[in-house]
Amino acid sequence: MSSLRKLLERKGYYRIKLKYTETNHFELVAKINEVQGNFILDTGASSTCVGFDAAAHFKLLGEESKIRAAGAGATNMLTQIALKNSIEIEGWKTKKLDLVLFDLTHVNEALVNHKAEKVHGIIGADILKKGKAVIDYKNKALYLK
Repeated sequence: MSSLRKLLERKGYYRIKLKYTETNHFELVAKINEVQGNFILDTGASSTCVGFDAAAHFKLLGEESKIRAAGAGATNMLTQIALKNSIEIEGWKTKKLDLVLFDLTHVNEALVNHKAEKVHGIIGADILKKGKAVIDYKNKALYLK
């Protein structure tokens, strides 16, 4: 066991295994509203997002939003907001999480084109900040407190 792992676990961090994909992304499994899904970890995404097509899967109620999304080659995309949801990632939990809903078709098309699996959404900096995240790239692990 690495000394980083020992130190963080002693400080109350949860260790989350990450899967490194063919597209050079880290993927992880998370539960939103107690429903499991696959997510990309994206340190550059300001908010945790779920695709419109996965909203019903996670029991999300989207409301109109004036915020526009951009990223992964797309800009000015319409979004909705789903208020006060719970998320659990391998034992780490938080409630009252607001999620951004938007069209992830372009993301999933890129993943499939590179023989990777589709994802339900993106874990963004809001979760990383809230969980005081530490990413161990060498050992493919995310730590959240």
